[in-house]
Amino acid sequence: MPARRILVVDDDAVLRESLIEQLSLYEEFETADEATAGKGIQRARQEPTDLVIMDVGLPDMDGREAVKVLRRSGFKAPVIMLTGQDSESDTILGLEAGANDYVTKPFRFAVLLARIRAQLRQYDQSEDAVFAIGRYTFRPSAKLLVDDRGAKIRLTEKETAILKYLYRAGEKVVTRDVLLHEVWGYNSGVTTHTLETHIYRLRQKIERDPSKSELLVTEAGGYKLVP
Repeated sequence: MPARRILVVDDDAVLRESLIEQLSLYEEFETADEATAGKGIQRARQEPTDLVIMDVGLPDMDGREAVKVLRRSGFKAPVIMLTGQDSESDTILGLEAGANDYVTKPFRFAVLLARIRAQLRQYDQSEDAVFAIGRYTFRPSAKLLVDDRGAKIRLTEKETAILKYLYRAGEKVVTRDVLLHEVWGYNSGVTTHTLETHIYRLRQKIERDPSKSELLVTEAGGYKLVP
């Protein structure tokens, strides 16, 4: 799967730099950071962001208010709040503001990492999940691709499932047998011909030149997506 972009918003420069450094050790993540709520909100709105780590005590705005602003503007990705307050009422306020999870300082990085991965897994399964595939924005729940000019491409349920599985595989080749099993399950009536027909139709929809695939390519007995 392509690297997930994590935005860290915290005015504690030492903590912020430490989190960025530790997250950068994992190939599954890309990182960005801001020291104020205002800049964090702006960045989350303007750049693809898969998860926000938001401190409560920011200099220009309470982090919970910042989360409210993000949610009102349509930001759907997970938000994990960091706080020095370890009270139940503080946690409830953060969750009511639209945060998905709460981590109390001081914390072990391993705990935060587990929370990040859990929230990303939940989001990937949610109705709000949105993924970038080449020049397209992929909305699995709506069975829809939207290109960079705003044109919409409707997908069938199986086409959506194929793209979703290949996206999650990252740039690894997925064999025909694995794709058949994952998309169709144990259906003895389904053959590789069925899969190849669906791949052909998908390419007609998403490739600039379906005879020269750039996004959905055939390789070593299977298929993969090229971002």
